[in-house]
Amino acid sequence: MAKRIDGKALAAKVKEQVRTEAAELRREAGLAVILVGENPASKVYVAGKEKDCAECGIRSFSHKLPEETTQEELLALIQTLNDDPAVDGILCQLPLPKHLDEEAVINAIRPDKDVDCFHPFNVGRMVIGEPVFLPCTPAGVMEMLKEYEIPIRGKRCVVLGRSNIVGKPMSMLLTQADGTVTTCHSRTEDLAAITREADILVSAIGKTRFVTADMVKEGAVVIDVAMNRDENGKLCGDVDFAAVEPKASYITPVPGGVGPMTRAMLMRNILTAAQNHQA
Repeated sequence: MAKRIDGKALAAKVKEQVRTEAAELRREAGLAVILVGENPASKVYVAGKEKDCAECGIRSFSHKLPEETTQEELLALIQTLNDDPAVDGILCQLPLPKHLDEEAVINAIRPDKDVDCFHPFNVGRMVIGEPVFLPCTPAGVMEMLKEYEIPIRGKRCVVLGRSNIVGKPMSMLLTQADGTVTTCHSRTEDLAAITREADILVSAIGKTRFVTADMVKEGAVVIDVAMNRDENGKLCGDVDFAAVEPKASYITPVPGGVGPMTRAMLMRNILTAAQNHQA
């Protein structure tokens, strides 16, 4: 039976470290959060991030904009926040309403305030192994592997998903930690044969119970990044948890696994930005 990786407990530990270091800054660290429209899930995520900021001693500046906000208005707000010395990080909650250009918005955020690590400058720095920030979810996964002393060097690692937010950076960070990485996606042939080779399997595709027991090697470490809803509306991941848990050596639950760590690593990025601005 697998040992469950407690993301909630580790996130509390990370946030306490952030709170301690944030208290030593010459001024409070500040995060500006932009929410455009009334997406219910986005509103929940933003509220959670504002709560985390309060716990870590970080000021949060909330900018809630109507659905009909224009591209020009949004970019003007971002420029104002770029120029505001009280703001160390800028987070524009995605997805945006369809009439807005997400790529242009991401590129408009100043790289030193891009605490999500979405800007091409920060992605490039991460790729060459000289990061300013790390993407929050992949960084959270790496922190979990470190905390539980799960070795990566020389291990076969399989990442399901190739998104810019999770899949691609996850593969890159595992590679930099000396894992031998295969990135799988919707066009991958004979997927189960590949996943059965994985010592560390990371799933980030957003399909409920997609990863079944026959896809997992005995003793594998299984990291479930996804946040899905099952047929009863219950929060779940990509992994058929009940079936896979007996085969794995370590496994992350959903909820209580990667999710809390994503939020905690955002707090760490904000702290890093503030420290850099006050250096």
